Amino acid sequence: MPIPDSSERVVQVPIGAALLDGNLSLPREVGGVVLFAHGSGSSRHSPRNRFVARSLQEVGLATLLLDLLTRQEEAVDVQTAQLRFDIQLLADRLVGATRWLMQQRETADHRIGYFGASTGAAAALVAAAHLPDAVTAVVSRGGRPDLAGPALPLVRCPTLLVVGGEDTVVIRLNREAFRQLGIADKQLAIVPGASHLFEEPGALEAVARLAGDWFGRYLRGPAGVRVT
Repeated sequence: MPIPDSSERVVQVPIGAALLDGNLSLPREVGGVVLFAHGSGSSRHSPRNRFVARSLQEVGLATLLLDLLTRQEEAVDVQTAQLRFDIQLLADRLVGATRWLMQQRETADHRIGYFGASTGAAAALVAAAHLPDAVTAVVSRGGRPDLAGPALPLVRCPTLLVVGGEDTVVIRLNREAFRQLGIADKQLAIVPGASHLFEEPGALEAVARLAGDWFGRYLRGPAGVRVT
């Protein structure tokens, strides 16, 4: 299958007093938008998330890789490692970025999904619970959905949790969170032989395929039309 042309540009997303840096990629024909929620000290430059983003672009999905912390906050977080676990702060930033996407000419008419990794997965689920009419699907990669806590039963969009088969502690946490999710359309996918970072040959490709299938199923179609 030929890879559709896509353009990437650096954007700055204003959210309250913060100005967040991001990379917005737009295929020639957009079939939905995926907002990436990084976590645990990662950023929009994460090679794993950029790999998944490229795979999604190849199937016609726009992507926004966004730094959820400002540069000043990142400098503090490097020393304290506290802000990366501030799930409510990260979720608030995702809510603001989602509203920004809904106001941009290129993305306003398209459904929006979240791809969350590590603590970013918890933030994605909290934000999705806050915006049930705006967020159409969520995918978690090696995430900590358990940290979404009381937001889990409030999630209303289809949710896919992807975990490495060797990541035993995170598998247990994902299973506990999976039971609490308040939707029928949910799936827990375990990639055999994969560790937490999916560094084994073919592991990240498996994540990309699963995410592409999930978003392809739920993000096609105009914004504002509920998926059934």
